[in-house]
Amino acid sequence: MSRFLLLLLLPFGVVGRSLLGFVETLGKVGAFGGRSFLHILRPPFHGSQIAKQFIETGYYSLPVIALTVTFSGMVLVLQGYAGFQGALAERALPELVVLAITRELSPVLSGLMVAGRVGGAMAAEIATMRVSEQIDALETLSADPYKYLIVPRLLAGAICLPFLVIVGDSLGVLGGTLVAVYKLGFSGALFLQYAREAFDLVGFMSGVCKAFVFGILISLLSCYNGFYATGGAQGVGRATTNAVVSSSIAVLIFNYFLTEIFFGL
Repeated sequence: MSRFLLLLLLPFGVVGRSLLGFVETLGKVGAFGGRSFLHILRPPFHGSQIAKQFIETGYYSLPVIALTVTFSGMVLVLQGYAGFQGALAERALPELVVLAITRELSPVLSGLMVAGRVGGAMAAEIATMRVSEQIDALETLSADPYKYLIVPRLLAGAICLPFLVIVGDSLGVLGGTLVAVYKLGFSGALFLQYAREAFDLVGFMSGVCKAFVFGILISLLSCYNGFYATGGAQGVGRATTNAVVSSSIAVLIFNYFLTEIFFGL
């Protein structure tokens, strides 16, 4: 009987341990984030490291963001055209493209692309420094690893991703316009006119605000996974995978809550 009860309660134990582990991880990430944000306001500031991370996060991410959002806008027009007919399509498609790109597609797709490209690189680099004891060497030399490693990446993520999203907004609408004009035979001037009329400043700013939050989340989770990596080469691979997965999930979860905040504005 006691063995039967143990088997019956086993799933509850597994769920309980998983929940406790999740809460513990949230607490560690929160403490790590709090310490990192405090260091943003305190000198010294490593300008060369900040500039390097801005280039890595912003400039080198432009091609993948441009391709992703541009083709998403093009596909959106083709799929949307199937649901509209005649004059209705000429009016509705520009509104659909502008609202969908600026509010959702550009910030979310940019966040996921940056999580995969930049977040994984951040985690791998910091994890390699951890397992090879380079971070310990920095501390021995009285160089704060938070100031040297974490703060530049947080600043780059928070500042570069909104600008990437703004570029994505423009290219996504441009891609949709090209398909509408050269594939579907719409009037270019009319399409752009309706697109300008559909442009919503609140919706545009909601996408930029989402990008700001996503940039912080991606940088924070990637740096956290790399900073606490253990176990040599396998630990580096594990930290990189966890960084990409956790950042992508965080982007999707926070996208819902941010959308709910901006919903109806």
